[in-house]
Amino acid sequence: MVHNKQGIDMLHGRIWTKVLRFALPVAATGILEQLFNASGIMIVGNFSQSDGTAAVAAVGSNAPVTGLILNLFIGIALGANVVIANAIGRGSREAVRNAVHTSIVTALIGGVIVAIIGELLAGPLLGMLNVTADVFPLALAYLRIYLIGMPVILLYNFETAIFRSIGDTQAPLAVLAISGVLNVTMGLIFVVLFHWGVATATVIANVVSSMILLYRLVHTDAAIHVDLRELGIDWFTLRQILRIGLPAGVQSAVFAVANIIIQAAINSLGTVVMAASSAAFNIEIIAYYVLNSFSQACATFTGQNYGAKRIGRCKRVLGICILEDFIATAATIAVVLFFGHSLLALFDATLEVISVGYTRLVMVFSAYTFSMLYEVMSGYLRGFGISLVPALLTVIGVVGVRITWIAFVFPAHRTFEAIMIVYPISLAATAVLIGIALLCYRPSKRFAVKP
Repeated sequence: MVHNKQGIDMLHGRIWTKVLRFALPVAATGILEQLFNASGIMIVGNFSQSDGTAAVAAVGSNAPVTGLILNLFIGIALGANVVIANAIGRGSREAVRNAVHTSIVTALIGGVIVAIIGELLAGPLLGMLNVTADVFPLALAYLRIYLIGMPVILLYNFETAIFRSIGDTQAPLAVLAISGVLNVTMGLIFVVLFHWGVATATVIANVVSSMILLYRLVHTDAAIHVDLRELGIDWFTLRQILRIGLPAGVQSAVFAVANIIIQAAINSLGTVVMAASSAAFNIEIIAYYVLNSFSQACATFTGQNYGAKRIGRCKRVLGICILEDFIATAATIAVVLFFGHSLLALFDATLEVISVGYTRLVMVFSAYTFSMLYEVMSGYLRGFGISLVPALLTVIGVVGVRITWIAFVFPAHRTFEAIMIVYPISLAATAVLIGIALLCYRPSKRFAVKP
């Protein structure tokens, strides 16, 4: 039997409180990470020696590219989370050990490969995004430095997934708080004193956070203990991780693909719109982290209970995650919209930037109910190992709708509002598709007949 000395017992007891204990630190980790990222944008916007709006636009224009890479590998890391959680539910210590060590090596190798390919394609990628000439040099410099840090950035995300597989969501939060303060402090020093960008500070902070988590994994006596001498790839385990994680990564990455297309359309409307959209994105992502935390809770709790053959408990996990997610997301959106204008002013006090940015906040938040539903349903399916179907449906519902919209509707109505309306349309379509898939698969009945 595998014991989780530092985690949550997901197989017994009240689900309601345990899901909250899991999800809230996950949400806080994402929000804190975003606040630290946003502080970097504030620093370059207010203290940069060059044009502040151009500096903000440069960082923001990179968001779809970095998001594409991170979302893909965070999805693969979620595959590791589910595989480890399932092994814990089965009580297989060997399977847990294989998955943990394989995850660490996969993160490092993947990070090196992404860094090399990314450095070669950085210029062409930004060119595809229609980044304006005044912003392009700053955006390229930021992206190149950020890509150098991909091995440690991916390592941190895989380590976080490993801790979450046993329900320990507080360790990644504590480590992020330490590295985040370091990130902001170094960012101020680099920009104000040395007139550098903030990307270097971000990379250094990720080195610190990934090393602290690795130290904790090496010295823990929990099931997820890492022995550096055993680091290597177990190919059977890697296939399991990729079977669940790669489609999940694709499902997340398609948002980045769609956002690249949308960002190109936004960039074509000028620097002010670029800056406004960048500022709004850094605020709205806070609400997204709240709703997504319950999706991760649903996948992890379902994975452990499916491994333990507690199928009835899996169904209760789904219902509770949807209800709690709805309440938490609605409260977050209400707070953000109430303070929206003031929050946008922290990035850029220009009245036009604030006005355009608030328009984006309202349009995107109107779609978040649909996003919450299909994220939790997707997490539930992934917990059972069903990952390809929700990924494919997300490609159809998100990428298909958004590409079609930008290709055929936006050219006839070249306004920011015409771009933003695609968010509720595409997310509603995706929620309906994944809801239908859940009704067709009925995993609680499908897997209940298995011994």
